[in-house]
Amino acid sequence: MQTTNHILMIRPVDFKFNEQTAGNNKFQVASTGSDVQTQALKEFDAFVDLLYKNGVDVTVVDDTLEPETPDSIFPNNWVSFHEDGSVYLYPMFSENRRLERRREILDGLKDKFEVNHISDLSFYEHQHAFLEGTGSMVLDRTNKNAYACLSVRTDEEVLNNFCMLTGYEQVAFQAVDATNFPIYHTNVMMCIGDRFAVICLDSIKDPEERLNVTISLKGTGKEVIEISLDQMNKFAGNMLQVANAAGENLLVMSEQAYLSLNAEQITALEQYSRIIYAPLYTIEKNGGGSARCMLAEIHLPGKD
Repeated sequence: MQTTNHILMIRPVDFKFNEQTAGNNKFQVASTGSDVQTQALKEFDAFVDLLYKNGVDVTVVDDTLEPETPDSIFPNNWVSFHEDGSVYLYPMFSENRRLERRREILDGLKDKFEVNHISDLSFYEHQHAFLEGTGSMVLDRTNKNAYACLSVRTDEEVLNNFCMLTGYEQVAFQAVDATNFPIYHTNVMMCIGDRFAVICLDSIKDPEERLNVTISLKGTGKEVIEISLDQMNKFAGNMLQVANAAGENLLVMSEQAYLSLNAEQITALEQYSRIIYAPLYTIEKNGGGSARCMLAEIHLPGKD
């Protein structure tokens, strides 16, 4: 199944602009105000409330003040959960982001879900090689394809190892923004749904790589819905399709992302999912990530 009704989210206690990630995340811009945590918490709580009201099962875990983890609000980078009961932990580029990996979070999930095996890839940090979970990879879980734009945070060797362990086939490529700066995470330029894909093909400059990605997506029967570089910069690629308790597909995004879409794109997306969105401007600006980054999908088998 591509979608799940179960989501893990981390409630921030000290969210702020992270200097350690800003060098290669050009989506980050530091706010001048001093109330970043307060505003981010309001956005977070309203987002969780939106998901609850739409029938999504959300497990919210509070972050801790120590150690200092300003980006803990984005848990999908350090962990992924799979339908065979396996959990993967990932090597992170920034030292303060490595502190986000908390085993007690995984232990807490065992009350509700089956965890059969934990594979820890974080040893790659000693080799300065990184793969930041479903930020670095956009997974087509149904067809077992892992799409990844290679960057400082997405190493091809680690990607190949993940694919070998999981049976996924990698679809790797280079992607850049309008200034030709490498895009730090794949999930800001593309999203995979059950029967569609949202992607900024303009960010893939190499014609052969662009064609390869397009053929791969269309070969699995997906409608390819293109977004522009400007829409990508407004986080229109940072969406996630989830299911609610009634089995309805929802497409989750930020208000900024939704407002950047044109009528034709919205009509195309609404064929496959009901769109829900939340204002996440403070989180997007300071964190350089949006709605999808805040959602760690739990595909683990549930306990009876």
